[in-house]
Amino acid sequence: MNAQDRTALNRLITYLKPHINLIVGSLLAMAVVAAAETSIPALMKPLLDRGFTGQLNSKLWQVPVFLVGLALVRSLAQFLSNYLLTRVINSVLLKLRAQMFQTLLNASTTFFQKNSASTLINGVVFEVNNVLSVMGTMLISLVRDSLTVVGLIGYLIYLNWQLTLVVLVIFPVIAFIMSKINRRLRSLNREQQTLTSDLAYIVEEAAAGYKIVKVHGAEEYEMSRFMQKAERLRQFALKSAVAGGLNQPITQLIASMALSVVLVIALMQSATEGTTVGGFAAFITAMMLVISPLKHLADINQPLQRGLTAAEMIFALMDQPFEEDQDRKQSMKPLNKAKGAIRFDDVGFSYQQEAGRQDALSNINLNIKPGEVVAFVGPSGGGKSTLVNLLPRFFKPTSGHIYLDDIPLEDIVLADVRRQIAFVSQDVILFNDTIAANVAYGANGPAGVDRGRAIEALEAANLSAMIKELPEGIDSMVGDNGNRLSGGQRQRLAIARAIYKDASILILDEATSALDSESERQVQEALDTLMANRTTLVIAHRLSTIEHADRIVVLEHGKIVENGSHEDLIKHDGLYANLHRIQFSNA
Repeated sequence: MNAQDRTALNRLITYLKPHINLIVGSLLAMAVVAAAETSIPALMKPLLDRGFTGQLNSKLWQVPVFLVGLALVRSLAQFLSNYLLTRVINSVLLKLRAQMFQTLLNASTTFFQKNSASTLINGVVFEVNNVLSVMGTMLISLVRDSLTVVGLIGYLIYLNWQLTLVVLVIFPVIAFIMSKINRRLRSLNREQQTLTSDLAYIVEEAAAGYKIVKVHGAEEYEMSRFMQKAERLRQFALKSAVAGGLNQPITQLIASMALSVVLVIALMQSATEGTTVGGFAAFITAMMLVISPLKHLADINQPLQRGLTAAEMIFALMDQPFEEDQDRKQSMKPLNKAKGAIRFDDVGFSYQQEAGRQDALSNINLNIKPGEVVAFVGPSGGGKSTLVNLLPRFFKPTSGHIYLDDIPLEDIVLADVRRQIAFVSQDVILFNDTIAANVAYGANGPAGVDRGRAIEALEAANLSAMIKELPEGIDSMVGDNGNRLSGGQRQRLAIARAIYKDASILILDEATSALDSESERQVQEALDTLMANRTTLVIAHRLSTIEHADRIVVLEHGKIVENGSHEDLIKHDGLYANLHRIQFSNA
């Protein structure tokens, strides 16, 4: 086992330590099971040597009583050990999943850009089970089966040490074979893990984009993508099964060879040293009983390798740094309610993970007053979305500083920064919950929802008529990402969520671009209500929607090229005026 494996195992053991009492109880029960296994051949010798000579006739009734009692004790001990171990494993499973999900919730935006949703789902839901199978299999096999092997071999030595030496020859042979198979299994399991995530990603894409798949008749194409990955996964699964499956038949073959040698030596001893039938039967019984736990110990290799591979992935995910440094958080400033003044001071930003890509933003200097409506326009790729994504600290500027109420953004507690911001985008995200829960998203369960405020927010977002039509009102479910609602209703529900939050700063990212005229009118009315007395940053391609903004900032190639009111920019006859002419001539 290499250093990486030992590190993973040591980390797993730390999760077991809080449950030491249950583990000790389970180990003791396993010891009882192992002792019961050893007692069976020990009973054979006197039973055969004395029972068939009439010496036990007066005590024959004790034999079935002892056997039944032994089986009962063994069964109860095995049940107890499995129950206690299951409690431990499920407690650790809960803790691991909670820590992994906590890491996901606090991970940086860059982390989510590098990892697909299917990879994260696979880790949190499935791979963690492989990790726990390691703990379960190891505790059962390495304790119960090891104790059984030790007990039986001790009894074999007591019976006949010469024959036992023959049996013990198989141990180093098995260990050698396992070490050879071990490396092969590890590489195969890593590849299987990657292919499983890739396969889940294809399913995720096909399910999310089912409309595009159907409209473009791409079912055959998606099926071929799926089958290509599934076939590769099948091949690697077969290779892994072949490599892992070699342990058991090789162990059985070596055990059979050892048994043949034992039989020959035992027959020779019976002629010279007077080995009894009972002694020989007890030895053969103990030897046959030791094969089963030996096979279990040999079979531990495959799940162990699969589990250690999964553990590497799980701990790599759990070791992701939190978005906000917990130690630095202690020295940060709290901010209860911001006035809404925003200042960009020589701000620059680049996506450093993409080599050769030019800066997304450079030399951004902008002062936004509380309550001011500022629109950002310009060609695609100009840096509009990147600029507003710096405000909630989804990304950190690579140069310069952003100030909120004259406080550097990086010096304010991250949760307090985001508490000041409401966000409405073209791509509305709704959760498969009630309308009330979506409006009051972030509230601590149904009890934390202010139903009066939720209804007021829905009314302000022009959703009163829809709510009245629903039999369960605001307690109606919206479906997967709001699929039970129309596009305009989804957009207005997102606006109601922003109204309910009552934040000082509002970010609108193409909030009406995908709507028909009637829906746009209703959404725009709701937005006008939402924007009142709030600092508002608007990203828009349709220039007609931002003509009444207090200021329009034009971005091109990550730089501010124009800044002023609609009338001023039209008179300036620059980039904005050109974009305005193009749109209205097309209209």
